[in-house]
Amino acid sequence: MYQNYNIGQTQFILNYDFTVPKNHITRLINIFVDSIPQEELLEKNTATTGRPASHPAIMLKILLFAYARQTYSGRKIETMLEENLPMRWLAQDHRYSYHTSNNFRKSQHASNLIKKAFIYFSLALKDHNLINNDAVFIDGTKIEADANKYSFTWKKSVQKYHASLKDKISVLYEELVEKQVVKAMDLETVQSASGLEVISEKVTDEITKLDEEIKQEPKVIKGGSPKKRRRRFLKKVNRQLTQDFIPRAKKYEEAEKIFRGRNSFSKTDHDATFMRMKEDPMKNRETKPGYNLQIATHNQFVLDYGLFDNPTDTRTLVPFLEQFHSTDFFNHIVADAGYGSEYNYATIINQFEKEPLIPYGTFLKEQTRKFKNDPTKPQNWEYNEADDYYIDYLGVRFSFYRYSTRKDAYGFKRDIKIYKADKVQVSAELENLAKTPKGRQRQIQVNQTWNYYKERIKETLSSEEGQAIYRRRKYDVEPVFGHMKRDFGVRRTHLRGQRSVENDIGLLLMTMNLEKLGKMVTKLGLNNLKNRKIRLQILDNLKIWSRIIF
Repeated sequence: MYQNYNIGQTQFILNYDFTVPKNHITRLINIFVDSIPQEELLEKNTATTGRPASHPAIMLKILLFAYARQTYSGRKIETMLEENLPMRWLAQDHRYSYHTSNNFRKSQHASNLIKKAFIYFSLALKDHNLINNDAVFIDGTKIEADANKYSFTWKKSVQKYHASLKDKISVLYEELVEKQVVKAMDLETVQSASGLEVISEKVTDEITKLDEEIKQEPKVIKGGSPKKRRRRFLKKVNRQLTQDFIPRAKKYEEAEKIFRGRNSFSKTDHDATFMRMKEDPMKNRETKPGYNLQIATHNQFVLDYGLFDNPTDTRTLVPFLEQFHSTDFFNHIVADAGYGSEYNYATIINQFEKEPLIPYGTFLKEQTRKFKNDPTKPQNWEYNEADDYYIDYLGVRFSFYRYSTRKDAYGFKRDIKIYKADKVQVSAELENLAKTPKGRQRQIQVNQTWNYYKERIKETLSSEEGQAIYRRRKYDVEPVFGHMKRDFGVRRTHLRGQRSVENDIGLLLMTMNLEKLGKMVTKLGLNNLKNRKIRLQILDNLKIWSRIIF
């Protein structure tokens, strides 16, 4: 016996009594978004006339659920609003076009709302004892941008061709001044696009003046008309200015503004920087346009995130910590060796007053027996602290010579002590060993501040507590990236522009948080909490908290 199935019937009765299962992700999304205060959800300055705007709560809910179902296309989200019952339940059967959802997730309002959502989510975890005070784990990965692979613009190339263009402009300008076409101007102004436009206007005026004068000349002039020769020259110059120099100058000046201290950008996404990705199937270390994603996690929950155009993790740690809203929750900041630097250590210890569990680049190498027994390393030399001198493995004495200050490209200053081999040693043989092959006295450079931080990091990472905390980094922050790239399939961004991409990644990470929390709640409910439900509420201080109600 089979079920009755007849698609050709004349009457079809639909059942509109649809209820989302209690453990469905849409319920958690609905509860979480509704727990955010209305004053945080709504914009203050909105139009009072015309068609009412889409409610941000609905837009945030449908985007979070769409991302939970690995649906990132605006048109597919629009289709889900028509065909997917849980989505229709979330949206209360409202219909929105793909323009509406795309415009919302690219907006500044969405950016502010997503950032606040992470704050409320972190407070909820804290109040529900899902966050301990021991450590926060920070790591980064490269996300390929939604830009053409070969749309690169390199800073060195722009500087090279711009300098060549300026040289040509200078030669042309001197010729025009010599022929009294233009008056003397500031060279920097002349080499700019606006200055070239001024010169072009003056050349055009001179051509117009010559046209009037040539009309008054006889048709035949022995030896040719000097004014016609001058006009031909000026027309040639004007074509060169309008068709070559001015467009190129504008292009180079615009490119220099877009760089913003970077070495490259993509023509199809100006905020994307060319960097080497971890996924390199061709094994040729090809650079691709992308972004550097930084996240802070605890118990595999993403507490905050940041998107940077700098491919180096070392330079992103401090800006990320400055925007991180939950720094006060933790005592230790944990990251891998890619973040270890004197500047980062000094900032974490002195400014944030936290303990870094971040090994420096040569930390593991310095723990080996080979390094410790290497007599050529100044770290292994004998040091006399009272008289401030070193003695190398050959017996050559290096006395303090002078102080030196080094300033890197980012403005950070390092204090260096320079030690110089004494000219007078205990023997003539040592005096020869104290010199370089070119006959100069040997020198060594010692950064005592850096050595202090290295010793402090060694001591912290060698302790039982430090080892236990750092060991958790591998299974706390690393799986988040694997989950994002493998399970959610996000190896490349879906939008263009840093703000849009940041919103896109933020929605994805919040979806991952809610899914993880939902699985924990489901597991807890199945094992111990039958017939109970979890409800998010807002306290008077606008903090989210989670309460189990019997």
